[in-house]
Amino acid sequence: MSGGVDSSVAAALLAESGHQVVGATLKLWGGPSDSGCCSVADVEDARAVAARLGVDHHVFNFADLFERQVVGPYVEAHARGRTPNPCIECNRQVKFGAFLERAGRLGFDALATGHHARVVTRHGRPRLARGADGAKDQSYVLSMLTTAQLGRLVLPVGEMTKAEVRDHARRLGLATALKPDSQDVCFIESSSGRGGFLAGRVALHPGEVVDAAGGAVVGTVPAVELVTVGQRRGLGVAVDGRRRFALSVDVGARRVVVGDREAATSERVALDPGTVTWVAGALPPGAPALAQASAHGRAMAGRWDGAGVRFDRAQPLVAPGQTVALYDPADPDVVVGAGVAAS
Repeated sequence: MSGGVDSSVAAALLAESGHQVVGATLKLWGGPSDSGCCSVADVEDARAVAARLGVDHHVFNFADLFERQVVGPYVEAHARGRTPNPCIECNRQVKFGAFLERAGRLGFDALATGHHARVVTRHGRPRLARGADGAKDQSYVLSMLTTAQLGRLVLPVGEMTKAEVRDHARRLGLATALKPDSQDVCFIESSSGRGGFLAGRVALHPGEVVDAAGGAVVGTVPAVELVTVGQRRGLGVAVDGRRRFALSVDVGARRVVVGDREAATSERVALDPGTVTWVAGALPPGAPALAQASAHGRAMAGRWDGAGVRFDRAQPLVAPGQTVALYDPADPDVVVGAGVAAS
């Protein structure tokens, strides 16, 4: 129970169905935050909902693990010019790693969350599928879950729209009914942003912007560590009156290479082998797959080639460090695997 409306209604639905429910809130970040997640107020909101539902509530402190497995790697990735997704790593390492393991040791049959996704059965196995509300679908951020993890996961609001979730919360008189959704990364304040957070933990270096076509220096950036491959906004450069996109980031050389829109596309994305997970066995090389490279992006048609996805037609560059979720073209709501884009 994060203190938001989705997890509140998830707990309510399970309690109404007769399950023995215990609410748990994770303390992950002890620093400043204004994102609407992980704050003291969120813990109190979760506790108030649990009291309203008549269920026990506990707080588990995973702050050290969160720092070690999520925040630290996030900083280190930016220092190497990559663009990580800390929310996915939090799900991988903390919520569906350490927390799911603890729930098992405490004797609980399943872990339920308020994510807008569904667990469905295909060929006798649990599979992850998109939520009923396409605008709120969160299957992308859960795409790294394995069959074993999905077998112990319950997603009660996955069949509901966000409007239906809020209506249910209002009917029950839950304090979180009108609470805004949490935004952005929980450990980064909106007032200081990503740059302000990273500047307190790692050196940021200005760099030159080089045009890929002619090799000329066409501008500068205040911090190469903050540039994302595929980025256009914020680079402040144009050649022949046309905007340029970041094609590569070389932190060591303090250089960002930029090119036109056509140059900022690729027919393939490679995945780091150690990050690839499969739900029901690896796809064979040549198998069709739909690849989605951001939480709100669209799935791109292609084929798994054994080490990445080769697209049917060129697509915008995927930034190294970003997760690529793979869906089944024959059952396009269903996740088959995921991996992290290689450098």
